[in-house]
Amino acid sequence: MSRPRILITGGQGQVGFELVRSFGLIGEVLAPSRAELDLADASAVKTWLAEHRPNWILNPAAFTAVDKAESERELCWQVNAELPQLLAEYGVANNAGLIHFSSDYVYPGDGDRPRAEDAPTAPVNYYGKSKLAGDEAVLRICAETTVPHYILRTSWVYSARGHNFLRTMLRLGRERSHLNVVADQVGAPTSARCLAQLAVLMFTRRPESGLYHAVSRGEVSWQGFAQAIFRHAHALGYILPIEPEQVAGIATRDYPTPAQRPLNSRLAVAKIEQALAVQLPQWETELQQVLMEWHSTQL
Repeated sequence: MSRPRILITGGQGQVGFELVRSFGLIGEVLAPSRAELDLADASAVKTWLAEHRPNWILNPAAFTAVDKAESERELCWQVNAELPQLLAEYGVANNAGLIHFSSDYVYPGDGDRPRAEDAPTAPVNYYGKSKLAGDEAVLRICAETTVPHYILRTSWVYSARGHNFLRTMLRLGRERSHLNVVADQVGAPTSARCLAQLAVLMFTRRPESGLYHAVSRGEVSWQGFAQAIFRHAHALGYILPIEPEQVAGIATRDYPTPAQRPLNSRLAVAKIEQALAVQLPQWETELQQVLMEWHSTQL
C-alpha cells in the first residue's frame, strides 16, 4: 500500500509543528512555508493542490489574531472562511480526506456549562464569525459524500513553542512580581500535542465524519491557568520572581480589547471520547508535560 500524501497547512505554527512531527511516520508530509504557499491566495492554493495532489489535508492554519481580525477582516475571511471551503471542494473532487481545526469562539460564550457539538452558534467577534463560516462550508460541501471529513473545535491552544498564553506568562513572570489576569473567562487549555494525537486517531480509526470537540478535560480561568503555570514552573526548578498568589484576578470589563471575548469556553468531549474510545487528559496534566518540554529547551 502506498503511503498517503498529506498536506499540512501552517506547518510552522504550534499545531502544525506537532502535526508534522506526528504524521511523519504515517505518510509523505507536505508542509509548505508561507513563502512557498500564500494560503490567503485562492489561485495559488488551487495551483499548488493541482500540482502536488495530496490525498489527505490537515488544516490547522488560521488567522488567529483575534483583535486584529476586527480591522483586518478581508485577510481574516480569506484564511478562516474561504480556505477551508476551497480545501473541502478539492477533497470532494479528488476523494481526499480532510481534518479541519476550529474554535470555541464560534459559540456565544454565555452560560456556565459545557456545550455539546449541536449547541447553537453565535460568535461574539469577527474571528469567531470567520471560523464558523469555514466550518459551515466544510460541512455543507462534504455532506452526502463518502469523503472522510472531521472538524475539531478546540480552545485555548498552547505549546512549548510559538506565540501563546503559556510563553507570554513565562516571559512576564521573569519581568514582574505581580500580574493582573482575567478571571471570569473559563475554558480548557489544550496542548497542540494533544490535538495532533487526536488527529492521528481520527486518521487511523476513521470514526463517523462530522464535528467534534477536541479539548482537554476540566476547566479553569485565565487567572487559574497563569497561577498553575507558575506553580509548575517553580516545581521544575525554574527561578521566577513571581509567585502564583501574586497573580490577581480581574474582570473582562476591566481589560478592554478591540474584540469581545466569550466568558464561557467550556466544551463537552463525550462525543469524541466515545468515537475514538479514549479518555482525554486533564488540562493540568497536559500543562505539566508541555512545561517539561519547554524547560528542557532552557537548559
